[in-house]
Amino acid sequence: MARSSAPRKRSSTAKGGQLRIIGGRWRSRKIEFPAGDGLRPTGDRIRETLFNWLQHEIVGASCLDLFAGSGILGLEALSRGAECCTFIDSYEPAYRSLTQQLLKLEVDPSNAAVIRSDALGWLRASQAPKHYDLVFVDPPFLLDITTQCIELLETSSVLADDALIYLEAGRTQTDTAVPANWQQVRHKSSGQVRYCLYRRTVPH
Repeated sequence: MARSSAPRKRSSTAKGGQLRIIGGRWRSRKIEFPAGDGLRPTGDRIRETLFNWLQHEIVGASCLDLFAGSGILGLEALSRGAECCTFIDSYEPAYRSLTQQLLKLEVDPSNAAVIRSDALGWLRASQAPKHYDLVFVDPPFLLDITTQCIELLETSSVLADDALIYLEAGRTQTDTAVPANWQQVRHKSSGQVRYCLYRRTVPH
């Protein structure tokens, strides 16, 4: 999900805003996002670092953007050459806004799907037709559901054997336990945000 560097709640009556895609074919294109409690658009600096980490992995990747919000992480991935992205969010204004942004960017419907659903519920029920190479996990900090999400990702059928998983959390949150077969390959902090990239491995 696109988030700001500080976990804060917004009033549902507050105005939304705009974000800038920072790389790829849609570089400098602006997208709009709605206001909403817990919706925290990720700033340019964090996204630039993340996609520098992913520069050799992103082309042709199948992506899953859980808690998508503005959808900026998935859109940035598509802009930089990802094959496809599935966006999951339960917030109706976010769902509508993201659907409109995909239309404005003229994204082929076969390359992007927006699903209005609770992310945890979707994972529990998921019978994904493909395994995702890259998953963005960035839930509202106040919900404290990252651990549940990680457990469901590992036990569901959605991850490719060597999937990359990006996790974003509040800097003051306790360390999140991950499965033994998830190896941390990158990590960094910026302001009130901790963000990490993991590589999943499956023994053969």
